[in-house]
Amino acid sequence: MPAITRLISVNDVERLVELQLSSRLFLAPWDPVRADPYFTVAGQQAEVDNALARHSRGEAMPHVILDEASQVVGRITFSGITYGAFQSCNLGYWVAQESNGRGYATDAVRAMTAVAFKELGLHRIQAETLIPNARSQRILERVGFVRYGIAPEYLKIAGRWQDHFMYQLLTDSH
Repeated sequence: MPAITRLISVNDVERLVELQLSSRLFLAPWDPVRADPYFTVAGQQAEVDNALARHSRGEAMPHVILDEASQVVGRITFSGITYGAFQSCNLGYWVAQESNGRGYATDAVRAMTAVAFKELGLHRIQAETLIPNARSQRILERVGFVRYGIAPEYLKIAGRWQDHFMYQLLTDSH
């Protein structure tokens, strides 16, 4: 059974704290530097509240990734949802270390692309990866994303501005 995604909920906070703590070192090379409070119930509560507020404004679609037992194993989010002439969003995701390499991210990205194109009516999904993040690049390529460029010093990850490969998936190619 493939991974399932669903809208994030305040009921996910404690599980997200567990996953963030257990995967902190694993995710650190791919994440912004995060202060200790981020890894607490209050920190994750603030993250979920912020995500749900952006969702209520139509700016984001924050989901959790569930395994076969309906346990949260990660997150996947559309951010920067824009309509009008752009009809686009940005995709970001992570899977906890203990569940990594089992296809959950690939299944979740595939499921969310259907949401973007069929439910939200978007034309384009954009995603970026750090240049050394070959695993994430393979996930995107498996789903049909195409690399179209490099963004120099795109995001401050692991404490320094780093270059990223840029990927996109268009509704016509899906």
